[in-house]
Amino acid sequence: MILLIILIAVALLFDFLNGLHDAANSIATIVSTRVLAPRYAVFWAAFFNFVAFLVFGLHVAGTVGSGIIDVTVVDDRVILGALGGAITWNLLTWYAGIPSSSSHALIGGLLGAGLTKAGFGAIVWPGVITTSAAIVLSPALGFVLALILVLAVSWIFVRSTPAAVDGLFRKLQFVSASLYSLGHGGNDAQKTMGIIAVLLYAHGEETGGFHVPLWVVLSCQSAMALGTLLGGWRIVHTMGSKITRLSPMQGFCAETGGALTLFTATALGIPVSTTHTITGAIVGVGAARRVSAVRWNVAQGIVVAWVVTMPAAALVAALVYGLSGFVLP
Repeated sequence: MILLIILIAVALLFDFLNGLHDAANSIATIVSTRVLAPRYAVFWAAFFNFVAFLVFGLHVAGTVGSGIIDVTVVDDRVILGALGGAITWNLLTWYAGIPSSSSHALIGGLLGAGLTKAGFGAIVWPGVITTSAAIVLSPALGFVLALILVLAVSWIFVRSTPAAVDGLFRKLQFVSASLYSLGHGGNDAQKTMGIIAVLLYAHGEETGGFHVPLWVVLSCQSAMALGTLLGGWRIVHTMGSKITRLSPMQGFCAETGGALTLFTATALGIPVSTTHTITGAIVGVGAARRVSAVRWNVAQGIVVAWVVTMPAAALVAALVYGLSGFVLP
């Protein structure tokens, strides 16, 4: 029982770091456009991160809990390895200010630990293929939706003065930032819910069909909201200004395009990266202005981090799994 409590605490630590690491996803645009000061933006994002469980189902939790590796191979060492790989990668990229994916770090961790224990037979291929495809599709969809939105808005307001447009979208950014934070909390917190739920089943604390107890839902949403509240300022700078400069109108389009992508993925039960999604959306609004408005060398570095995330987290998870054999049965 004590070991179960420790592992749940480690899972909630990952959830907290997820919120800390991914705070930039929710607030970078609204902060970089100077619509909201950072100290207020994190409170705004944290609130909508927390209440997301009231809006979305728990399909993503089901995918992570039973759709990545076979639940029959899950034990304490597998979970510890998965969390160890994900947490290590999150800390490294947070320190370096690189907007990588906490979600795919966790998926990579699960795969690394599961493969080390049981080989390729541990993998649930449909879930892994869908999640891997989302690495490409979520930023692409965010890019396209944000691009369409910024072009449509530019056409609608073509006769309006810049001051009028700026004033309107400074208000509308509160709505778009809320929607994006809601999507972030709805998709990302569920990943940790899935991990804790499968732990409870492995320890015999839950039986029957896969489900997530309410206390797990509330604990995960709270941990993520607290992490968001503390913010990840290094990554805010990268996301908010290094990729491209944003106006309030462009910030609104990026957040709305990203939110629509997250809402769709969460409804389908697909664990996607909020980092990938908002980056694709920000590049989309920058490219709508002109191709040279995007700092493609920065975007290229971010894409490299995306590609490396899953295998890097998997390797660390395999190492943690192996080392855990000295202290866990």
